[in-house]
Amino acid sequence: MESSGNSSQGFMEIETGAENLDGSTVFHLIKEILGFVLYMHHQIPSVLQHLETEFDALKEECKNLESTVTEAELNATSRRKHNGRVREVKQGIKRLEKLMNAISSLLSALQNMLTEIPNIQRVVLVLGGSLVRPQHVYEIFFPHGRFVSASANECSKNKAAEALSKKAIRALISNGAGARSYAGPAKLFLLVKAPSTSNLSDHFLPKRDFKYSKKIVPFRLHINCRIHDQYMDESHPTSEASNLINLLDDSSTDMIWFQCKHSIKGLASKASLEEE
Repeated sequence: MESSGNSSQGFMEIETGAENLDGSTVFHLIKEILGFVLYMHHQIPSVLQHLETEFDALKEECKNLESTVTEAELNATSRRKHNGRVREVKQGIKRLEKLMNAISSLLSALQNMLTEIPNIQRVVLVLGGSLVRPQHVYEIFFPHGRFVSASANECSKNKAAEALSKKAIRALISNGAGARSYAGPAKLFLLVKAPSTSNLSDHFLPKRDFKYSKKIVPFRLHINCRIHDQYMDESHPTSEASNLINLLDDSSTDMIWFQCKHSIKGLASKASLEEE
């Protein structure tokens, strides 16, 4: 069950009911939260799944329009309609292409990272003009760090991943995530905390000095593997407060931040422009 957790630290506890998480489940969880952040803060015009479907449909339609009908086969009226639709579809692709390519690059980098280094402690999504001046911060904590070996490159979302993602999104909504006013197009940055010895791909670079303003109150999701957590509680009793303090401790030299080289720049919100 979700709960607000320790209010002073802003934690939301999410129970998975599983003993371990695999890379595929973690990937889908982060993707869903990323899509939620972009949509709720008006950086994309529709939910990510619908946007991906729309973009793929536009590309497929453009391909069909250009390959299946030649101008010789159309009369003047039909040709005008056909050419008009081609222009409309291409404009739709151009409007979304840069955004969708950025999302795809970031998610591909995340997939590869989870496959190569299935041992991360925290994931942070920062939305704003820059890392040092964020508007919103979302942190996802994995207290036991290591995931089982299922590849993050498995594209199909299993029931466990779907259930966990729904719990996380419900917890964020119930705690007011995304409820603030629109402040214009922003960039979304992805960072992960992993062992300093990690040999990540070229898509991630060390960011040892990563910190953001204390004025920003982050949304924090604490992902619990219930069965494993219960075992740990019995074997090594420790208070919840101590666990949270350990997770927030950035002084350890064993775990450092890595920043994804790819960021996502949101689109201007039409609703917001109309209000102005």
